[in-house]
Amino acid sequence: MNVHARWQDKSADRPHVEWARETFERTAPFASGTAYVNFMPDDEGERVKTAYGANYAKLTEVKRRYDPTNLFRLNQNIIP
Repeated sequence: MNVHARWQDKSADRPHVEWARETFERTAPFASGTAYVNFMPDDEGERVKTAYGANYAKLTEVKRRYDPTNLFRLNQNIIP
């Protein structure tokens, strides 16, 4: 499940982020438990490993081999 929130006033970041995270947490028991890494905010990088599950170790090896300098890093990514 993805909780998507938008607002224009930067000074309103805190209440909107809190609302979105609270909604996500309260609905989590009804979700499948998976994640789409392209929708993760920058401060949730720790969820990347969980999102890839059992494939994470293999993907890390692929990343080390083909992108050792982490050129492709603009989204939540696997760190080589």
